[in-house]
Amino acid sequence: MSFPSENRKKTAPRWSDIWLNHSKSLNHVLLSMNLDSLSSSPKSGKTLIPLFSFIDPTLLLSDELLLRILSKLPDSQTNSNSLVCKRWLNLQGRLIRSIRILDWNFLLSGRFIHRFPNLNHVDLISACLVSPPSSAIFLTHRLISMHLDSACLSNWCFFEDNMLPFQLIDDGLNALASGCPNLRRLHVIGASEMGLLSVAEECSTLQELELQKCSDKVLCGIAACTNLQILKLVGNVEGFYNSVVSDIGLTILAQGCKRLVKLELCGCEGSFDGIKAIGKCCQMLEELTFCDHRMDDGWMAALSYCENLKTLRFQSCKRIDSNPGLDEYLGSCPALERLHLQKCQLRDKKSTAAMFSVCRAAREIIIQDCWGLDNSIFSFATTCRRVKMLYLEGCSLLTTEGLELVIHSWKELQSLRVVSCKNIKDSEISPALGTLFTTLKDLTWRPDTRSLLPSSLVEIGIGKKGGKFFKRT
Repeated sequence: MSFPSENRKKTAPRWSDIWLNHSKSLNHVLLSMNLDSLSSSPKSGKTLIPLFSFIDPTLLLSDELLLRILSKLPDSQTNSNSLVCKRWLNLQGRLIRSIRILDWNFLLSGRFIHRFPNLNHVDLISACLVSPPSSAIFLTHRLISMHLDSACLSNWCFFEDNMLPFQLIDDGLNALASGCPNLRRLHVIGASEMGLLSVAEECSTLQELELQKCSDKVLCGIAACTNLQILKLVGNVEGFYNSVVSDIGLTILAQGCKRLVKLELCGCEGSFDGIKAIGKCCQMLEELTFCDHRMDDGWMAALSYCENLKTLRFQSCKRIDSNPGLDEYLGSCPALERLHLQKCQLRDKKSTAAMFSVCRAAREIIIQDCWGLDNSIFSFATTCRRVKMLYLEGCSLLTTEGLELVIHSWKELQSLRVVSCKNIKDSEISPALGTLFTTLKDLTWRPDTRSLLPSSLVEIGIGKKGGKFFKRT
């Protein structure tokens, strides 16, 4: 049944209807009230911000005070703080010191410098690589990680198609150098000497640099970074790119960057002359790392020129030095404290013997996942008479007998760590070796996942810190 419209019951008007129908009138009333309050106030010269302080109390705080408050908040709230308002977004950007750029256009547009004006650490490697971000195929390497397109997998070739032109990279470095004069750490790939020269001229405080796809010509730009202390050079990465760093580049580097403290050479070529130049010019060098090096035979004798070298590290090296030369010409590093070998081929007896001879002053020896380290190879470590700490991990060919032979010759040994060395057996521990264990200040004994110390050795306190723990009978 239908009723006439005039007989319908009239409903009371809602506040939302009144607000929508008379919003202009209400706004006019509110504006008139604010103007009256301003005209009647004796302090008419004050800002309008206190009128809106009931909406956002942080408007009463200065930028300096709000920055101090934001800096005390945990890092997990950084993204949330940036979403509050534009003011907080700008202030939060001023607190950022380290960033990794993924979009090169963001750097060239100038918005990057405006958004983060106080950066001192910038990583540009990911932005220099052209890769589809939506791809589900992700290629990772010890030095490079990137997405790949499935269409290029059949005939994939890195270099031209997956890297920005060096002119574009240089433009980005120019923009970065002009906007971040306080830059201290930089990671970049594929730059030319002109782009690096602009960074060296504008960023006088640059102390740490990682340069991938480096060559001798590019090192002319790095040599202008007179305050550089930490440098990582990547010349050749198999399957990705092939650049040559030879003695020419190493000599240019040594003459320009004389304040180097840490130097890492990855996939670099060279010989005795290049390493000698670094040792003689960079007298503050304390840490030297060779990763997958391609040095000519006889280069190891030049390490003796690094008189203040404290740490020598080899990583993923297929060989150390195939022909090191006569022992009387090798010399040694008198200040060396640590020798670190990781994932290296140690099958060549002559090369390994020469390495331990050069490092005879080492107090710490760390060997991790190296191939070919059997008893005969490890026996050359007896040349190092001052060893206080030995760490072995993943040395599957070494036996208990070979370990005992070496560590008995080290009279100053205080710390021993053996992990995942499957041919070192608990049952083969001799009484002399067990007695030696009791004198150690630090002992980690896990040669096998099934390794359990015999009860006779547990009673004498193996692994306990301090002197002897024999029980009186």
